[in-house]
Amino acid sequence: MAAYKYKRVLLKISGEALMGDQAYGIHTETVKRIAGEVAEAHAKGLQIALVIGAGNIFRGLSAAATGIERSTADYMGMLATVMNALAMQSALEQAGIDTRVQSAIPMQTVCEPYIRRKAVRHMEKGRVVIFAAGTGNPYFTTDTAAALRAAEMECDALLKGTQVDGVYDSDPKTNQNAKRYESLSYHKVLTDDLRVMDASAVTLMRENDIPIIVFSLHEKGGFDKVMAGKGTCTIIKT
Repeated sequence: MAAYKYKRVLLKISGEALMGDQAYGIHTETVKRIAGEVAEAHAKGLQIALVIGAGNIFRGLSAAATGIERSTADYMGMLATVMNALAMQSALEQAGIDTRVQSAIPMQTVCEPYIRRKAVRHMEKGRVVIFAAGTGNPYFTTDTAAALRAAEMECDALLKGTQVDGVYDSDPKTNQNAKRYESLSYHKVLTDDLRVMDASAVTLMRENDIPIIVFSLHEKGGFDKVMAGKGTCTIIKT
């Protein structure tokens, strides 16, 4: 465990990260690769919780724009996160990692209901816990759910795995001169509206003094490198 700065972390994975090269859905090999990265860090003693989005299956806001009532659309998105969580659980268990899925919307047939003390105990016993169904409430994104669970689990850091290797002052996909920030303050993220995560998520992390680490999920071994303080990322803290 000496190689890592943190003991317990929450990793937020976007639903889009599970698509691979597909236009939508779950790309099995991509899920296995990400699970392998989690398993590698877990083997070194890191306690890990996951929150996975649903952008690869269903987006509440886009559905609301096409005529589905917003609350209903958000609940549909929450159910989609359960599908992603079960896919990741399967991949992690194939990698030899004991895993539990806890859902904010009770569905005991397929996973556990969210119970904070039970989740903490799972992590203390060396299990990876995947939190599904967001906060269980409409109008809150999985970013906010990740921040909430990170605070409840008393995590040392919240990691956000994205499509790029940090936070930039402009879109690096369209501007080759975009500057990547090595570090940022919570205040700058909020006042400059950098949209790393929802403002409510950033505020919650600031109030609990939990750093947010933004890195790329596409770099092989990226999670391990960032945990060891050697990877490319942006750290958001006080």
